[in-house]
Parts: sequence; C-alpha cells; structure tokens
Amino acid sequence: MMFSEGNQSLIPTLILLGFSEYPELQVPLFLVFLSIYTVTVVGNLGMIIIKFNSKLHTVMYFFLSHLSFVDFCYSTVVTSKLLESLIVEDRTISFSGCIIQFCFTCIFGVTETFMLAAMAYDHFVAVCNPLLYSTVMSQKLCALLVAWSYSWGIVCSLTITYFLLTLSYCKSSIINNFICEHSAIISVSCSDPYISQMLCFTIAIFNEASNLVIILMFYIIICITVMRMHSASGHWKTFSTCVSHLTAITIFHATIFFLYCIPNPKTSWLTVKVATVFYTVVIPMLNPLSYTLRNKDVKNTFRKLVSTKWFCHSI
Repeated sequence: MMFSEGNQSLIPTLILLGFSEYPELQVPLFLVFLSIYTVTVVGNLGMIIIKFNSKLHTVMYFFLSHLSFVDFCYSTVVTSKLLESLIVEDRTISFSGCIIQFCFTCIFGVTETFMLAAMAYDHFVAVCNPLLYSTVMSQKLCALLVAWSYSWGIVCSLTITYFLLTLSYCKSSIINNFICEHSAIISVSCSDPYISQMLCFTIAIFNEASNLVIILMFYIIICITVMRMHSASGHWKTFSTCVSHLTAITIFHATIFFLYCIPNPKTSWLTVKVATVFYTVVIPMLNPLSYTLRNKDVKNTFRKLVSTKWFCHSI
C-alpha cells in the first residue's frame, strides 16, 4: 500500500460526501434512515431471538436466524456511519476505517448471497423430497452450508481488500458516496486500478452467476413439481412458502447485478448512491418484515414475546 503526494509518503484523509449536496434534506434523511435502522434492528434481532422458541427449531428458522444476523451486521456497519454523516459536519474518515468498513460490508454482502442460495436448496428439498427432508437436511449439512457462506464471504472480502491496499492514494481524497464502496475507493486512487476493478468484477460475476444458476435450477424443478400436484390449495400453499424467499432474492440480486456486474462509467453518482442505499439499508429491513408478515408461526411467537414482556413490566 502506498500513499503518495509527489515523493512523500502520507496517510490520506478521506471525506465521505454522502448527501451533503442536499443540505435541506439532511434532517429529513436522518429521520428516515433512523426509522429504517430501528425497524431493521428490531426485526432482525427479533428473528434471531424467536429461534429459541422450541416450535421454531427447524432448518428454515436456522437459516433465517443467520440471514437476520448478517442483515443486522450489514446494516449496522453501513447505517451507523450514514447517520453520523447526516448530523455531523465533519465527514472525514480514516483510510483504515474506510478499508475496514468496506471489508465487513463485502463479507456480509457475499455471505448473504450464498445464504439465500442455501435457503433455495432447503425449499427444493422440502417440496421435491418431503419424505427424505429430515434425512437430507441434517444438522451437519445445514452447518456446512452456513459455514461455507461465511467462509467464502471472508475469502472474497480479504482478496479484494488486499488488492485495494496495493494501490496508491493521495493525501486528501473525496469519496462521493456515504459508504466506502469499491468503486468509490478506487475513484480516489492515484494509481491504475485496472487489476482491482477486474478482480472485483470477476468475483461479482462468479458469485452472481453461480448463485442465480443454482437458484433458478432449484425453482424450475420446484415449479414442475408443484404443477404436477392435483390440489389447487397445494399449489397455493407451496408457492406462498417460496414468495418471501423469491422476493428477497429478486431485490438483492437485481441491485448487486446493476452495481457490480454491469459497469457503466456514465452512471451518475446519485444513481449509485440510491442503489447502494437500497441494498445496504433498505433490504436488511425488508427481509425480516417479509418473512414475519407471511409466517403465522413467527407472528404468533412475536405476539407472545411482546405480551410476555409487557406483562413482566406491568408487574
């Protein structure tokens, strides 16, 4: 890693512009993002807590609890700095802090990608091989799928981060974003970022293509299996269990594909910011809401949890 300005070695100071070009929107945006973050924390921590309900000790809730943990961490890493930048005039961030933020967002982003693929496999086995479900989806396999998701996320993140650290950076650089995202970091580099860009693009394409092929294959087989069912109620019940998962997959992958798999130098920074807000701030809120509102067991557990807390406080 080199920091340069002429022949001097320097520690760069990075400035996250965020949404500073809209000063009249700073307070409204702060309130909006704070509300979203509050819902995200409550929703995802709630999904983690209700896993301890004995009725929800199933494979689906095992994956959901880890997805909620990833979403909670993902949102916290990004939104905490975003909220700070909206109320504090000093928008500087140290280079090490910027790299650490990028590293963690990359870990959680890639992990969520493969966690959604693991959940697609769970749906596939549940619909197409219900009699063998408990045998196939063993605790060992589920643990391996989750461990693989985290491990691959760490490998991808450390690899991309390493190549970012090999670039040279100027003394003072302005990042036209609210997050230390890959394209924003390389935009302030003083050296040729071609290798780092191609590496990030290659990893993003591999992750997206492999996941989408796996998920598409599973859901094609699921659709064929469902269409062979004679009961119309069976069709609806099976499809309804997949709606939440398909919604999460569509929103998440569409945004990632737009940002990282279709590089377009003409894309405005405002478009990039809005897309980044969507997949780093909004999606972590939508996932728990989607699964909660569509699942009676989860809603009932939430009601019991809230009523128990209220009763204890009233005493």
